[in-house]
Amino acid sequence: MKLVIIAGPPSAGKTSLAKQIVKRFKDELTIAFLKIDVVKAFEDLELKKEFGILTKKFYSGDLCPDHAGVMVLGDAVEWGQKNAAELLIVESAGLCLRCSPYLNQGLGIIVLSSISGIHAPEKMGAMVSLADIAVITKIDLVSQAEREVLIQKIKEVHTRIILMETNALQGNSLNRLYDLIIKSRDIDRDKLMLKGNPPLGTCTICVGKKEVGWKHHFGVVQKLDGQIAEYLYRGE
Repeated sequence: MKLVIIAGPPSAGKTSLAKQIVKRFKDELTIAFLKIDVVKAFEDLELKKEFGILTKKFYSGDLCPDHAGVMVLGDAVEWGQKNAAELLIVESAGLCLRCSPYLNQGLGIIVLSSISGIHAPEKMGAMVSLADIAVITKIDLVSQAEREVLIQKIKEVHTRIILMETNALQGNSLNRLYDLIIKSRDIDRDKLMLKGNPPLGTCTICVGKKEVGWKHHFGVVQKLDGQIAEYLYRGE
């Protein structure tokens, strides 16, 4: 089974890209689709209704959606293989910019909207820097100059990333992506690993403490006047 993980901020065009991939391969491959979200998702229903493929969704609830994705991806791969899927597409919630949902196998695709601003790639950290492919959407809504600046910013974050531009609603200029997918290797579920390192650790806010101010918390804490990536550790 081949694996494609689609990440990116909300409204970038992740689902539109997933639909184009399904449309292209639905007559060649048995496809399964998993949507990971926090509270509500309808993408699985849309793809099932439009293409009749196997779909599933998972709500992360109190967990960071990317952390939840790491926990359930093993089950998702098993689910896809049990249903004889030849291509598993996973669409992330696109909310956490500190984490990365990409694995050491399959293809990781970051979807970026042209209208998100030229500095967007620099704000997204590992979601961009660890992706295999960047698909820039909504290219008809900005000038050529803005598109070129955005591309340059992406290359500054990730020099070896494969770039392609499209209007995902029409699916133009995606032939190279389809070629990369069909030529990608089947995954070995026993050797799946995260491509990048997760964030430093869980803070006490994550586990339910509501008080405001670092002095009320313990574990990994940060001060306003601290340097970037300067962490303190306070015992309970």
